[in-house]
Amino acid sequence: MNVAILSARTGWHTDELLRALAARGHAGCVVPYETLHTRIGSRAELSSGERQLLDADAVLARIIPNGSLEQIIYRVDALHWLEDRGVRVMNSPRAIERCVDKFYTSVLLHDAGLATPETIVCERAEDAMHAVRELGDVIIKPLFGSMGHGMVRVSDPEVAFRVVRALDMTRSVFYVQRYVEHDGCDIRAFVVGDRVVAAMERRARNGGWRTNVSLGGEARGLDLAPSMAELSLRAARAVEADYAGVDLLPARDGTVYALEVNGIPGWSGVQTTTSTDIAGAIVDRLIESVSA
Repeated sequence: MNVAILSARTGWHTDELLRALAARGHAGCVVPYETLHTRIGSRAELSSGERQLLDADAVLARIIPNGSLEQIIYRVDALHWLEDRGVRVMNSPRAIERCVDKFYTSVLLHDAGLATPETIVCERAEDAMHAVRELGDVIIKPLFGSMGHGMVRVSDPEVAFRVVRALDMTRSVFYVQRYVEHDGCDIRAFVVGDRVVAAMERRARNGGWRTNVSLGGEARGLDLAPSMAELSLRAARAVEADYAGVDLLPARDGTVYALEVNGIPGWSGVQTTTSTDIAGAIVDRLIESVSA
């Protein structure tokens, strides 16, 4: 089987996927998103990038790189274009669209019956301030974003006003979520297909609330309880992801909240906590889905 890995650049993750493919007797190549080149209504010879993608038996969408709104929309549209032409894309562009937008993800998790923190999403600054006053202690998050960047916790309306005013100047959508009292740790479960292949507990340092490893959180491997594993699988199914990083937050009142689902997750952090070959599990899932 020939697999094209769409990525921003080569690196640890693409190397791991290429290794896993080669170990199973399959070929792989890395194709940068910036080289995407599609043709409509033309009989001219295909470009090398087009040929690599259309000749592939499957495409692994490793990440959607940062870019302008037009660039990001085009990149996801190109994944739809490939899928419509019979190329297996994993994760599917539909799943990526569902996960990249926190509002969309939260709605799907809630509709699937999973516990999610109370959240208000709006465009007007006055509505955002009303949400802050109503919910009290809140976290204001960017609608699009990852690794904990751009999140602000506020409870003082005066401070909230400054945050909201700054965001309003950039024409942001306000995603205002009630802060959940917890013990400074959350769980990242890495789901592939119908199983959790690895999980880690992430703990904030110095009594903080940010648990992201990229922001200084400490991680350790975790044998996930069956109930939490089932929550993780339900979250991944809700967004129709073949593989996903699912964030769970155990609250002090005993509720386990499904916070987010990452449809293009990295796994370098969780790989350090487990002997499971995560790249191998992803490749196995892809091979199975193409062969089915």
